Amino acid sequence: MKTRGPITKLFVLASVASGFLVFYFSAPAMAQNAADMSCDELWYARNVIYARNGYCFQTSRARAAFGAGCFSPYGALHGWERNRVNELQMWERRRGC
Repeated sequence: MKTRGPITKLFVLASVASGFLVFYFSAPAMAQNAADMSCDELWYARNVIYARNGYCFQTSRARAAFGAGCFSPYGALHGWERNRVNELQMWERRRGC
């Protein structure tokens, strides 16, 4: 994957609680401009937000990147996260991703 601009680092901490593997994703210090991102970067940036919020991924690509662990709020987004996902999806549509 070719990257442009600052690279967003993802830190993953895993813990086992009640038999579930839970992943925590840190928010990037500075969001990359979506207009400058490739389709792969847009997909990854969008799904990092969902993973951080416990989304239950179904595709093999997403499971390979984020795991299958689900937790509350099961992908529900609010505030700036919802706005960022909307922006990323808009750019995915514009690029035909």
